[in-house]
Amino acid sequence: MRGFTTKIVHSDRLGGIEHGSLHKPVHATVAYGYKDAEDLAAAFQGRLAGYTYGRQINPTVEALQTQVSAMEGGLASVCFGTGMAAIGTLLFALLRRGDHFVSSAFLFGNTNSLFASFATHGLEVTFVDATDVRQVAAAVQENTKLAFVETIANPCTQVAALAEIGELCRRRGLVYVVDNTMTSPYLFLPRDVEASLVVNSLTKYVGGHGTALGGAVTEMGAYDWPGFPNIYDTYKGADPRLWALTQIKKKGLRDFGAALAPEAAHHIAIGAETLALRMERQCASAMALAQFLDRRPEVGKVFYPGLPRHPQFERAAGLFRHPGALFSFELDERLDIWAFMNALRIIVKSSNLGDNRTLAIPVAHTIYYEMGPERRASMGIDDSLIRISVGIEDIDDLLGDLDQALASVAG
Repeated sequence: MRGFTTKIVHSDRLGGIEHGSLHKPVHATVAYGYKDAEDLAAAFQGRLAGYTYGRQINPTVEALQTQVSAMEGGLASVCFGTGMAAIGTLLFALLRRGDHFVSSAFLFGNTNSLFASFATHGLEVTFVDATDVRQVAAAVQENTKLAFVETIANPCTQVAALAEIGELCRRRGLVYVVDNTMTSPYLFLPRDVEASLVVNSLTKYVGGHGTALGGAVTEMGAYDWPGFPNIYDTYKGADPRLWALTQIKKKGLRDFGAALAPEAAHHIAIGAETLALRMERQCASAMALAQFLDRRPEVGKVFYPGLPRHPQFERAAGLFRHPGALFSFELDERLDIWAFMNALRIIVKSSNLGDNRTLAIPVAHTIYYEMGPERRASMGIDDSLIRISVGIEDIDDLLGDLDQALASVAG
């Protein structure tokens, strides 16, 4: 099966499911019993394929992991309770005190906070403008182990120099971590830019319905893990390509306990089946809405990689199937942001992104508030910035809602 959606829809069935079910059932169990104690010990030691404890392994979660790996074209995946848990566990498992990593400065607010927290515990991090590979290269030190980027930045939609950074990491022997949340595996495959590990917040576009939290790390098979000094001997199994993912799972996931619940895994797996269908609709609507706002006198700037004036327009066109389903815009400084937000009737005033519903949020006053004005300014986040995550509603209804809200504050 070659098609993106065909692989997702049939991934459970081809693996064999109990009682002929078309979906992997929800295995709501924490522990697993064995007839022979020797088999129980062998499962814990990794000598026998089997289930040990729900914090690390569950049949329903395993089915989702297989699905995510198929979407990303990776070797294997490990799922977590949230996307933040995936990122935090990855760093916890692979880096040690005194190690350094380079990160894009244009980061999701919680990721930025997490990296700052790691820095207080002995890891060094340098934030750079990842749209320019020269800045990434200049930040690499003797103790640098890893580079971390997001595909499209949230909320101002900067597009990282993904291919160029991948080549840099390959030449310098750095682990290359790409957060694919904003594009999803349907719009972009980080394996094409030599990513080592791929992160997804499954809460967003993959799950799509705003009903379950989840995250994943996928091993792409591109990195030479025998040359990475931080792999413990305990996790050096038969296949060197899986050493890091095994350590992330058995060391990171076990110690942090950020397990994905089987019920959430089931919700995400069902939602993922329609990822391609939803993204086609959402991206088309995002383009129409961004173009509409770009023509309005009440709007100062629109940030969307699908607009020709965007600094990385050509890069986005060369990398992504579509330029995404999220954009942001600044209201004219003379207009009241709160009056505009409160005038919206269909678009929901809410956080989250990747939902079937179109969501709007005043960025500086909410999800990026804790950063402070100086850090926000360095990321291009103005007090008048509004982020729109486009859903699947009819485009005429969304256009009408923005039109009436703009007219109400301009009038």
